[in-house]
Order: sequence, then C-alpha cells, then structure tokens
Amino acid sequence: MRNPWDCGWIFPRLRQFAPDWWSPWRQKRKENGFLAGLALFTLASILCSLAPTLLVLQLARAFQGLGAALLVPNSLALLPTIFPDAKKRAQAIGIWAAVASIGATSGPLFGGVLVNAFGWRSIFLINLPIGLLCFLLTSRSIAPSTPQGGRSLDLPGQGASVLALGMLTFALIEGNSLGSMSPLILAAYTASLLFFLLLLFREKTTSHPMLPLALFQERTFSATNAVAVCQTFTFMGFLFVMSLFLQQVKHYPPSLTGLALLPAFGSALVTTSLSGGLMASMGSKRAMVIGLLVSALGCFGLVLVDSQTSYLLLACLLAVLGGGLAFVLPAMTEAAIAHAPQAQSGIASGMLNVSRQVGGVIGVAILGALVGNQQTFLSGMHLAFVIAGGVLVLGLGAAWVFMSEPNRRQSTCGNSITFGDACLLEQSERIKSESTVR
Repeated sequence: MRNPWDCGWIFPRLRQFAPDWWSPWRQKRKENGFLAGLALFTLASILCSLAPTLLVLQLARAFQGLGAALLVPNSLALLPTIFPDAKKRAQAIGIWAAVASIGATSGPLFGGVLVNAFGWRSIFLINLPIGLLCFLLTSRSIAPSTPQGGRSLDLPGQGASVLALGMLTFALIEGNSLGSMSPLILAAYTASLLFFLLLLFREKTTSHPMLPLALFQERTFSATNAVAVCQTFTFMGFLFVMSLFLQQVKHYPPSLTGLALLPAFGSALVTTSLSGGLMASMGSKRAMVIGLLVSALGCFGLVLVDSQTSYLLLACLLAVLGGGLAFVLPAMTEAAIAHAPQAQSGIASGMLNVSRQVGGVIGVAILGALVGNQQTFLSGMHLAFVIAGGVLVLGLGAAWVFMSEPNRRQSTCGNSITFGDACLLEQSERIKSESTVR
C-alpha cells in the first residue's frame, strides 16, 4: 500500500498535462511555463509545511506534483532557445542532469538532517528560499522569446491520458496487496487499455492534438522514449530493492542506508558533470549505448550480492550502476529535443518525462513485488536485478538499432538550427496549421 505521505503515484498523470499546457503559455514567453511551475511548486511547499491535517498535506503534495509537471518539461524546453548550437546545448543538458543528480544525492541526506534537527515541516519550508532565488534569476536572466501562435487545449486528450495512466498506475501499485488477478485490478488494467486506445484515436483525428503522433514517426524520438522507460524502470526499482536489502538483510538503520547508497549517487554526480563534454564529442547515441551497457553490467553484478558480501564490493557495483544510469539521462534528453521541432520542444520534453515517470512506477511495482516475501528476499532480489539488467539490454538494443545522430544544418524552420527530420515535422505542422486557418 502507498505511504499516505507519498503522492508520487499521481505525478505521471499530472505531468501528462505539461505538453499541452506549454503551448498556450508560449504565446507570450516560453519561460512563463517554467516560472508558473516554479511558483506553484514553491507555494505548495509552503502549504505542505503549514498543513494542519494529513488530508491537507496530501492535497498540497498533489499541487507540488502539478508544479513539477510545468517546471521540469519547460526547463528543458528553454534550452534549445537559449543554446541553439548543438555542442553548447549538449553541455547545458549535461549541467541540467548534474544538478538533478545533486538534488537526488543531497535530498535524502539533508532531508534526514533537517527532520532530526527541526522536524518534518522543515523539508518543505527549505524550498521557499530556493524557489525565490530561482524565480528571480530566471526572470532577470532569460530574455523574452518571440511570440508564436498557440493552439487550443485538447481537453478530451488530456482526460483520456490522465485516466489511462491513472488506471495503469493504480493496478500496478495496488496489485501487490489486492492480488494481480482480483476483479478490481483486472478492471483497472482493462480501463487503462481502453482509455489508451481512445487517446490514440483522439490524437489521430483532432486538428490540435495534445501529443502530435507525427513526433513518433521520427525513429530516434520513439527510441529515446523507450530508453527513458527502461532507464527509470531500473533506477527506481534499484533504489527500492537495494534500500530494503540494506535494512532488512544487512540490518542497516535508515540513516546508514542513505550513506551506504552514496557511491551510486556520487558516481552519478561525477558522470553527469562530465557527460556534457563527452556527449558533444561522441554523440548522444554512443553515450546512451555506453551508459546502458555499463549499467546493465552493474545490474548483473548485483546478482552476486548476498548477506555476506563485503560493503567494498557492493559499493563498487553501486558506483558502476549509478554512473551508467546517470550517463544515459543527458544523452536521451539531448536526443529527444534534437529530433523534435523547436516549436514542439516543450511537448517533446514533456513526453520524455511522462515516459520516465511511467517507467519508474512500473519498475517499483514489478521489482518490488519480487522482494515482498522475507523468507525468499535474496532470491527475489537476484531475479529483480536480472530482470532490470534485461530491461536495460532491451533499451540498448532500441538505441543501437533505431537511433541516429542529428545532422546539424541550417534550415528554413524558423530562425534557428534544426536537426535530423525535425525540420520536416515542423514544416508539416506549419502547413497543417495554415490549412486549418484557411
């Protein structure tokens, strides 16, 4: 069952709004979506810190997710505008991923310190000065972008996507406690499939789709989203399973468990810090393949871990897995943005984040179910890491076969440089828009 404090299960549905909300915002300034998400997340954090009841806290956490749904995709959507040059953009995405790794590394550690020193409300209140500083820096540093024509909200498409992902997430998470073959879980899976088919029909027939299906005609964009599912499937499932192993098998206290995972986070931080320059020289495809290969080897290596394994060996395996997974993130982000029209960079980054969220939910649900029995924990953990490694190999195959490096060239797609087939997609979208106006 879900922890009542944790509303993370709702984030994938909230993030699905982000691609479509971004278009109306861009009529004025691209950074408005980012600033709106940042403001909403900061205000929701204040509400969390002041919550008098559990219900208010849960509602405030949901609004935090809504703010993140605007904040994360738009932070990526701003990068092609600020850094039109491919090499500079690759370095910027590497920095973006490094900052994300710093958050993942410092969050659990500093969160524990704050809770012990000042109480649980402090972990939300700390977002206030950070949010204000980011808001001021963004509003002063980013110049207004050229206004572009917007499009109407695709409310039926949004509704279908929210219900499809919501039913799928409910079935995956609650299936562990209710039983995967219980009538309620089977009904949730069926409803998710029906709403997904309805979403495809809606997006194919409407003139203003929330998610233009033409994006997926670009093989690299489709492969990148598949890799995003595989990468986050392993990352979230690994964190869940390894945390349980350290506490239930190694008998580490929660505070020591966080420290024991530092090799994975530290390796991720170093890797993402270097990834921008490496990706600019070797290309996003090679970087992604290398990261998936290294992380798959780390997963298979964890099959050798048991209660007698020394921490030194475990730390080495954690560093290999964490560094490999982190090396994939900036590469797949760069590939997704580079192979989408610049006018749809917000939609592309939003879709990538949806894929990552879905992969994380599925990873925790499937791998977590394998370690639910204390008597068979080790065998379940070994099977979980075999599955996680296999999923990464599937992602590696998708990247190797279907991805291509973007060909940097000046085009007539607006006033900026576009890459690969993104120009053709952007031209087709413009022609379709002009035909609709006529």
